[in-house]
Amino acid sequence: MNDQVGRELGASSQYLQLASYFARDNLRELAAFFFRQADEEREHAVKFVHYLVDTGGKVAIPQVMAAQDVASAEAGVQAALDGELKVTEQINDLSAIAAEDQDYAALRFLGWFSEEQVEEISTMSELLSVVRRAGDQLLLVEEYLSRRGEPHA
Repeated sequence: MNDQVGRELGASSQYLQLASYFARDNLRELAAFFFRQADEEREHAVKFVHYLVDTGGKVAIPQVMAAQDVASAEAGVQAALDGELKVTEQINDLSAIAAEDQDYAALRFLGWFSEEQVEEISTMSELLSVVRRAGDQLLLVEEYLSRRGEPHA
């Protein structure tokens, strides 16, 4: 689970990179969306740390991969979706190990993340679809996100 802490922190870092990509072009809604995502991924890392501490595990936070810049909005959102798909695979792998070890507390803990991943994949897939339809008119994406009613970061 320590590796998952690092992966969640890496995802947070990547989302911060995406937020800054959109912020530098004054795309406030997209920037706010990815700032929120970055905060959420960090919260996930903290949940794993708390779980390890609560179960008597040793916390060893691994090195976090550097965030990558992106060439376009579509490439950034596609990378975010790909990342969420990878995290889902990793959570599923951890769940399989927990099931094999009959670690029911871990299975319950990981179940929350499995449900969260369904939401994350749906959200990123929808955003990618909107970005693709908007093409280079990212103000349409801004309007879409604004109408969703989520607060700014």
